[in-house]
Amino acid sequence: MVPPMGNRSVEPDTAPAQQADVPQLPWRVPLDPAPWWAWALFILPFIVVPGLNSWLWMGARDMLAVGLLTIIGASVVRVAGGVVLYRVELTGTALKARTSMLIRSLAWQDVDSIEIGDDNVVLTRGQDESEINGIPKDRTAEVGAVMEAIRAQAADTPVRRHRPRPGIGAALVLLYLVLSIGAFLLRWHIVI
Repeated sequence: MVPPMGNRSVEPDTAPAQQADVPQLPWRVPLDPAPWWAWALFILPFIVVPGLNSWLWMGARDMLAVGLLTIIGASVVRVAGGVVLYRVELTGTALKARTSMLIRSLAWQDVDSIEIGDDNVVLTRGQDESEINGIPKDRTAEVGAVMEAIRAQAADTPVRRHRPRPGIGAALVLLYLVLSIGAFLLRWHIVI
């Protein structure tokens, strides 16, 4: 599942998904490694913005600049970290997806349909679609078939729903805010 969780139309495979045996659970969905640009966008503001904030001159306009740089950098960190899937696990009760910012869970009983694309699988729940990108093209049909098999087995189990919870990225964004504002405050001896 990749944010944003909006509606998106995906052309499903016309061939039926191959039958799959359920592997030992929890099972990790094979994903391509996170792209280098996501790591660069996530790490770069930690270095650049505190450095820039420590060099700004003191004054009302500079305080505004510190605030704007901090907000822009935090947005870059949040977006870069939030759009990349780092891990997707299938359990007997739910699908769990980890981005850098959130850990999301989707109960199998809430999934209405599973569509298989070229390099993704889309789980539909009412009007919402949860898209799992980055699956190797030669394994997409296998992943979709495993999901269908687990979903069928979970039909009679009690539903356990979980709210999204913060991942390590949320703590890193807080660390970023402390570093970027703290560099300015320490540089100009506003705090000791």
